[in-house]
Order: sequence, then structure tokens, then C-alpha cells
Amino acid sequence: MTEGGMPPQGAPELLRLLQQFTVATDRYVDAVSDRTELHRTDLNALAVMAAAEREGQTVTPSSLRHALNLSSPATTALVDRLDRAGHVTRSRSNSDRRQVHLEMTDTARSTGASMFLPLAQAISPLIARLSPEELQTVTTFMRQAILATEEAGQQASDLQANGVIPEVPVTDRPLRE
Repeated sequence: MTEGGMPPQGAPELLRLLQQFTVATDRYVDAVSDRTELHRTDLNALAVMAAAEREGQTVTPSSLRHALNLSSPATTALVDRLDRAGHVTRSRSNSDRRQVHLEMTDTARSTGASMFLPLAQAISPLIARLSPEELQTVTTFMRQAILATEEAGQQASDLQANGVIPEVPVTDRPLRE
């Protein structure tokens, strides 16, 4: 915010660009998921599992349900689908036999790599052109934008759960600029 509490001059354009980027990535995911027959939720589940794997954490159906904001039956259907497709394995915890651990398979890793390698190859040269300072700024912004988006999603979910419909401000601006 500027001194007067107004957003910086480029803020509306940046918000539009973020929206366009989100739409473009959604279209990319739709295009590549069609050939692998993986649903968006399947890909999100594998992304959650890959992140947990990188951090040395165990994924359970319950943790996956919470991470993806799914119901128990939807989580069961998701895990069953991924298991049938050979993307996850289930095993019982050594410390608590009631608890099921989910692990990604090499098939899931290979499928994910083939799906997202073209995107990584397209974006990597853009990242390589950034100075160390620019890279730090973009990285910090993206981390904060992700957190802000997650918080906004949680707030929207809480409002919806309480039957509250947020009031949308009405302006005299035309719908298209």
C-alpha cells in the first residue's frame, strides 16, 4: 500500500496477470491430464504427496482429505482411483496398524515428470534471466501470494459453511475495459 492506503499503480495489472496465469495453468493441466486420464483432483493429490515426500512427511488418507478439502467418501474414491491406476500404494503404519500410509509410485513420478516437463522447460529460461535480487523478490512474492490465497480460500469456506454470502461491491465501471 502507498502512504494514502491506495494500492500501488501496477497492482490492478498484476492481479489481472495472476488471474491470466491461473487460467493458463488450468488450461495446461486440462490439456495434459486428458492424455493421462488423471483428474485435476488426482493431480492435486499427487502434488500434495510429492511435497510431503520432499519434506520427509507421511501422507495418510486423512491428511490428504484435509489438504484437498474433500469429504471422506471422495477421499476414498480418489485413493482407490490412484491405487487402481498404479500411482499410489497403501501400507499399514508400523506404529499404529489402523493407520494407512500412502506413497507415490515410480509410475506416478514418471507420469508427473512427462506431464510437467514441457511447462518446466518453457518457464526455466524465464527464471534463468532473472537477477538474484529479482529471483528473491519473485520467490518471496509467490510464497506470500500462495499463503494469502490459501487464507482467502479458508475464509471463503468458513463464510460458506456459516451460510454467509459475501457482499460484492457494485461499481459504475463497465464490465469490460
